Amino acid sequence: MRPRILQSDGQVGFQWATPDGQPTSLQSLVVDDDEPDRLVATHLAALDDALIIAAERFGELLGGARRPTGEEERDGLLELHRVLDRLSHEFAIALKLTGLNADVRAGQIVGTATLFSIRARQPLDLLGPAPLDGELDEPEMGVVGGFGEMVQVDPSKPWRGGRWVVRTEAGRRIPLTLSTLLFDSSGTNKDAARREHREALLSVMTAAESADADPFAVACALDWLLYDFLMAHRDGPDSAAVVIPKGQEGDAALVVAATAASVAARATFDPGLVGLGSPP
Repeated sequence: MRPRILQSDGQVGFQWATPDGQPTSLQSLVVDDDEPDRLVATHLAALDDALIIAAERFGELLGGARRPTGEEERDGLLELHRVLDRLSHEFAIALKLTGLNADVRAGQIVGTATLFSIRARQPLDLLGPAPLDGELDEPEMGVVGGFGEMVQVDPSKPWRGGRWVVRTEAGRRIPLTLSTLLFDSSGTNKDAARREHREALLSVMTAAESADADPFAVACALDWLLYDFLMAHRDGPDSAAVVIPKGQEGDAALVVAATAASVAARATFDPGLVGLGSPP
């Protein structure tokens, strides 16, 4: 008998079970399985199905059309983000254990799951401050002239991350997003912007391993950089489906790894994720 997925009707997400029916995780299964690639592929397909169910059930809430109106909806969003975080983390760890690579489809599915998780946490006030929150100038109406740049919160503490900022000729610093930089700005070197954003994510992930790194600050930095990146890589302005363009296939592995790093950081203080950052 093979391991199988347990999922009841209407359940958000799923759970792996051993052949004798005991609950387990993907990373625990792939270690001794003769065909770990099949388990990883099954997990990814089931995660994709879970996103379809989540979109049907929570679409208005995730899209920001309205806020949760009662305890049941708030509990549903809480469960959604924790389940998607767990399943994405399991997938990332399983890839690492098996030596398998994250292909474009994996990056798109995990990226969409991450976007859903962030959007689910937003109305629950479970997102920490974005980098440089409260330190930037308010944007003015109309076109803003200046130069876009990735600004680190504290270069001596790279685990605190950074964000895109417009620096005007008058010296004001105004919030900027990767989407605006790529699609609504003139004179932008788009390839350079994408490269710099990737480097910012990698910098936080690397620095997160240092002894003085604050897990909460790491989570805030990764969540913002991931959110900004994923919002700029959607199928369209009204879509939550993440698309990795041709020629940028390497972004799939980055999205999967950064998602796992965010979950691991939050697992140090989110009671619903405790233990996920521990080795399998």
